[in-house]
Amino acid sequence: MERLDAPTLAKLAGVKVRARTVMEGVLSGLHKSPHQGQSVEFSEHKEYAPGDELRHLDWKAFGKLDRYYIKRFEHETNLKATLVLDASGSMGYQSGPLSKLEVATTLAGALAYLLIRQQDAAGLSVVTREGFADVPPRAAAGHLHAVLGALESLQPRGGTDLFAAAELLAERVRRGGLVLVFSDLFDDQDDALGRVLALRARRNDVALFHILDPGAGVPLR
Repeated sequence: MERLDAPTLAKLAGVKVRARTVMEGVLSGLHKSPHQGQSVEFSEHKEYAPGDELRHLDWKAFGKLDRYYIKRFEHETNLKATLVLDASGSMGYQSGPLSKLEVATTLAGALAYLLIRQQDAAGLSVVTREGFADVPPRAAAGHLHAVLGALESLQPRGGTDLFAAAELLAERVRRGGLVLVFSDLFDDQDDALGRVLALRARRNDVALFHILDPGAGVPLR
């Protein structure tokens, strides 16, 4: 993507994407996991019980309290992120240098770059009323080209159907993932936004990027 050139990516050098909720990945990464294990970040003490690993004994606590306590740490993990992009006709509106779709694809591409750079998996789901296209989440460095290529090729068309997209995502997105939605929310279906946010019920972290153009109206709610 031309808008994600080397100088732009250089500005993102120190940026990291962190999930706000507990993730359930299998690799060591940046995100808190519900599974306890050795990590840099201390979590809590628990009283020693037979079978606990002696190497985690807190001898300072023993010296102060004369009781054995085990140090517990927050194990960090990876996550799978799904970038959900609304490519409906209304996203093609443009009153300035960039259309709403171009703003959304640039933002989604930058986040995909950050996620894959930190060894998290990123995938893409493109939403229109005419269909639903997927690039499955992967963490391989070469996968970024597939995501950016798909974003670059998008053309705005058709109506918005976020409700149907949320239904499909509920089936495809695993529990404890990250869902990033980019849309102008010009959807005339009742409770479309509510259905998207309902993905949080399975401990998914859902973030919504509301894409607007200063020269256009706002969706009715």
